[in-house]
Amino acid sequence: MHIQWFPGHMNRAKRAVAELVEDIDIVIELLDARAPLSSCNPLIQNIIKFKRKIRILNKSDLSDPELNKIWLEYFTKQENTTAILGDKDNKKQRERIIKICQDLAPARGTSFEKPLRVMITGIPNVGKSTLINQLTGKKSAKTGDVPAVTKANQRLYINDTFIIYDTPGMMWQKIRYPQIGYNLALCNSIGRNALDEELLALYLIEFVLASEYRDNFVTRYKLKPEHLTQNPDNLLNTLANKRGCIMTGGVIDRQKISEIVIQDFRDGKFGKISLETPDMWQEWITSAIADEEQSLDEDEKLVRSEYEYNEEEQKAPKPYNPNWKKK
Repeated sequence: MHIQWFPGHMNRAKRAVAELVEDIDIVIELLDARAPLSSCNPLIQNIIKFKRKIRILNKSDLSDPELNKIWLEYFTKQENTTAILGDKDNKKQRERIIKICQDLAPARGTSFEKPLRVMITGIPNVGKSTLINQLTGKKSAKTGDVPAVTKANQRLYINDTFIIYDTPGMMWQKIRYPQIGYNLALCNSIGRNALDEELLALYLIEFVLASEYRDNFVTRYKLKPEHLTQNPDNLLNTLANKRGCIMTGGVIDRQKISEIVIQDFRDGKFGKISLETPDMWQEWITSAIADEEQSLDEDEKLVRSEYEYNEEEQKAPKPYNPNWKKK
């Protein structure tokens, strides 16, 4: 399953954000701490690339604490970027974010004529509206546990000299690596009509059983050693029987058990789990490039090789070589 999801309103959102960003002092980008790079949308990066950024690894109460530290270090090394952990239940988060914004743009927010303008952006259902409500101290933005609740830009005020803009969630225009689609779907950032819950549950089971989170999964579902010798497909049936997901006639309800397993992950019921590391990302990129190269036919490879000169070769003309196409 290769998941793609880019509803029409996201094109309008992209244009609106691109127009808005010119007048923005600071961008707060929310990432899902369980899948930080999967939720770091390149479409957004192309729009905000030169702006001062605060990257908040949101939902950090559901992700692996040790990997949270690794990801904080990873993003902090990026230019014009401050990275912090986000938690909707952290009452001190509001003051901390406001202070970071003021420190990053000390010349702004000093008067009514020079307000500090902050844009909040990110993928769908990553917690933007919840953060908006936390910053304003009231329910200013709609929230919900489904993707794409916010459909248009909203301008809100923390005070007379501090303006925040809530923007619609924007998904990758094209999800290049299959793992990204799975991770975003598991984190509930993709509409249900774009995915197959059964395949998603199988991916999650395979991932967890091959990871350091295996024991938590075993404990959650009271699995026995013999269960762990089953492949994910048969194990899903075992989980269905254990949870009573049986339809009339004794037929296993794989849809229902898939939804239960996915929701248990989202609720953190089998531990604090992170779905990716920087090293895993590098492996996906390498694999994707190899697959792309392998899928090219001979004519495409010939065309590509014709333009594969390094910088030194392009500096000066070279003598004609009748065998150059064989390189």
